Amino acid sequence: MAPPSESEQFEAIQEAQQLSDLSETFGIGSIHEIYFSAKEIWQSVLRERQRNRTDTSGLAGTTVDIDGQTFHVHGITHVGTEPEAEYLREYVTEYLRSNGSVYCEQGIRSMYFEDFPEVCEMDDYLWAMDRCEGVETASHVDRRSSSEPVFEETAPVTGEFRDATFSLIDSGSTMYGEKFEQTLGDIAASFLTDHADIGVGKSYEAFQLRAEASRNPERLVDLQEYYERTFLPQPLEREWLRYHDPELELMSHARNERMAEYAMYHNQNAENVHLVVGAAHQPGVVYYLEQYRDGRELPAEFELY
Repeated sequence: MAPPSESEQFEAIQEAQQLSDLSETFGIGSIHEIYFSAKEIWQSVLRERQRNRTDTSGLAGTTVDIDGQTFHVHGITHVGTEPEAEYLREYVTEYLRSNGSVYCEQGIRSMYFEDFPEVCEMDDYLWAMDRCEGVETASHVDRRSSSEPVFEETAPVTGEFRDATFSLIDSGSTMYGEKFEQTLGDIAASFLTDHADIGVGKSYEAFQLRAEASRNPERLVDLQEYYERTFLPQPLEREWLRYHDPELELMSHARNERMAEYAMYHNQNAENVHLVVGAAHQPGVVYYLEQYRDGRELPAEFELY
């Protein structure tokens, strides 16, 4: 019997609810090996699809149509640069003038839209912090009483060193060329990222694309596409991260589900609903919106945090 083709493997990844579901598809039993093999196929297929896409006007993002309403998910850098602020504010102003609804990942509204009373801030951070209370691991969450919760990176000294190293490599690109720059970045990433980092998409490429998009928001589409091809469907990424760092799973991928649910539950009459989220959250939020499109039911009650 012939082994599954790349397209058949890709379809199996889309349908899988846990990594072990792919054991027969890849002919291996190790969850670790399945995860990385699936990543290779996922990235290969999506890179080709992205290469063949046509450019679209407007703020980059992904749309999902649900019962006569169109949900637009826009991934951004949320670095806080002036170019990104001006770029987003122009689009959001137009959305609101057209009677659209705008929901932001917690923290983005205060960064870019504090003077836009119509823009709604979701409660995803506070929701995740509440869930973290029951996780028995070393905490990354600063639970100080604050309306702006703080998430501390795993091994913060390592994170700072990684970012400093990536910045140094990025700043030298004009001296030794883009190809060698990427090689150095990949080498550095292999030493400075762990399995949990892989589960949330940290790499030199992500660092580089975020830096470029923060200076030129027209490049946001490149950052969005990076995360689209980097992350497997949510059930698989969440399983992987729960195994390596359950609190980080709550503070990262689990918030995607919360944000999709929040916008679905609270939006009423707007035909166009815009979610402005960190680019790493865009694929996951889209995944859960598509679940609602395909028949998933909203909870009967919705507790705000």
